[in-house]
Amino acid sequence: MSGLPVITSPLLDLEGVRHAFFTRQGGVSTGIYGSLNVGRGSSDATGDVVENRRRAAAHFGAPAQALSTCYQIHSATALVAEAPWGDARPQGDGLVAAKAGIVCGALAADCAPILFADPQARIVAAAHAGWKGALTGIAEATVAKMVELGAAPSRIVAVIGPCIGPASYEVGLEFLERFFADDAANAAFFAAGQSPDKRMFDLPGFVLHRLRGAGVETCEWIGRDTCAEEDLFFSNRRAFKRGEPDFGRLLSAITLV
Repeated sequence: MSGLPVITSPLLDLEGVRHAFFTRQGGVSTGIYGSLNVGRGSSDATGDVVENRRRAAAHFGAPAQALSTCYQIHSATALVAEAPWGDARPQGDGLVAAKAGIVCGALAADCAPILFADPQARIVAAAHAGWKGALTGIAEATVAKMVELGAAPSRIVAVIGPCIGPASYEVGLEFLERFFADDAANAAFFAAGQSPDKRMFDLPGFVLHRLRGAGVETCEWIGRDTCAEEDLFFSNRRAFKRGEPDFGRLLSAITLV
């Protein structure tokens, strides 16, 4: 164990499975990246990111090369890892594994990280669901990959980690229209904003809706708002509002043991 502060869900407290929603605390990065920035796509010092990722892997008692994450592209592409990816970063937004020794990770800084497990089939997964990936089906694609390996949606448990909450996610009417065009029922995930041309979007609520539509009934949001809780989480939106040039990335990860 690394001693890093993490958040966990009782739903994923399963035999043969370990998971963690990491905070921004416990790393070596400085400045706007302080301190556990694991984003290799950020402009942070490479050595600091490498050390932060090593610490995250060590939390699971695993070597740094076991931590496997995608080059995330806001897609509905889910991939299967047959072995740890190490420094490789295949493009996609979902990562599924059916073998021990692979730490499946998703990076986020307001987008919704999702951790999945079917403990009976011994299959786990991590996915990154921004609004675009959620709308185009990353939750469903990840479930489908798990099913290909032998999982059953009725047995899958899924937990959404820290992400931007419905009280923090203000969007324009064009955003609402895109969701409404896909399915008029999506209007349920929007509330009035501070002005007539604004709406508040419930990203975790929408992702839960998509998970349930994919047959995953045992699911929850961890209930933590990245934009509102600066001491614990990085936030793209908060950084943008402040005119900061970049932001750190949080890690959510799961593995079989």
